[in-house]
Amino acid sequence: MRGRAVIGLAGLGIVALLLYLLSGVMLPFVAGLALAYLLDPMADRLQRLGLGRLSASLLILAMFVVGLVVILLIVVPLAANQISALVTTFPGMVSRLQGIIVERVGPILTRVGGADVLNDLQSSVGALVGQGGTWFLAFLKSLWSGSQALVSIASLLVVTPVVAFYLLVDWDRMVATVDGWTPPRHRTTVRRLAGEIDRAIIGFVRGQTLVCLILGTFYAVGLFFVGVNFGVLIGMIAGFLTFIPYVGTLVGFLLSVGVALVQFWPTSDWLHIGLTVAVFVVGQFFEGNVISPKLVGDSVGLHPVWLMFALLAFGSLFGFLGLLLAVPVAASIGVIVRFAISRYLQSPLYYAEEPILIQKREG
Repeated sequence: MRGRAVIGLAGLGIVALLLYLLSGVMLPFVAGLALAYLLDPMADRLQRLGLGRLSASLLILAMFVVGLVVILLIVVPLAANQISALVTTFPGMVSRLQGIIVERVGPILTRVGGADVLNDLQSSVGALVGQGGTWFLAFLKSLWSGSQALVSIASLLVVTPVVAFYLLVDWDRMVATVDGWTPPRHRTTVRRLAGEIDRAIIGFVRGQTLVCLILGTFYAVGLFFVGVNFGVLIGMIAGFLTFIPYVGTLVGFLLSVGVALVQFWPTSDWLHIGLTVAVFVVGQFFEGNVISPKLVGDSVGLHPVWLMFALLAFGSLFGFLGLLLAVPVAASIGVIVRFAISRYLQSPLYYAEEPILIQKREG
């Protein structure tokens, strides 16, 4: 067992090292693998309806590519215009927001601690905003530089569909081959673990993707009708970041409230600011009580803290490639850890008696 464990850990280390060294060219292949994995159940359904595997794969991939192109043609121009406007007005918005905070809180602090406290508050708020912007830009830079395939979008758009097509055609054959490599005495256990990992990944990805789409649409439409500047863009950002639990709602809430304060204070009453807060309160309520329990459920087995750690860690190490690998790796580790703990709780090591008690009984 010790030798097998050493070999297994060495193999995992080699795979991680290769992914790190080849992360610049691995993205199209990993994206193709993920796409084939997600589309395989649809291909199986079409096969049951009478289509061949090749025809089903061609049809599914063509529909996916056409749908993706249509979405990009609609979303990208809108997002690009709003991002350009937001970048242009962002410094002025930050200065205005800082002035509002100092204006409302400054007199209280001046009476309590004097003018020095107010000056410290201004410098602290400015430093905090600057550090936040620096961290966000550094994180985006790490994603960009950590995955050089993003620089060559053409390779991603060309290679990924080709890889996905070939893997989708041969998916069942590859699974059967790997299953045949498994020792017969361990085959039942490995199949059970693989099934649990598959259910965890599919359940989370499909459910969380629908949650992101629903919440992103709700936030964008809600902020648009409230009249918040860049409301559609903020809603899209919040919906996209909802893939990381709690992060999307928090980022969207802070952005929208900050923009609403700058836009509506003090020329307007608190109605628009209250409506902005209400959009995220209602969205968070429905997400926690209706949407996520129905679409994701409790059977996925991915704790939010563990998922956030996996996404941030893999994103920092491997860039955008790491974001693709984070969920399946986190789900796999979770299933294996739960299996190891259950085996430990059933093993003689857990039920072994203390040596002192054994000696007393022998005596």
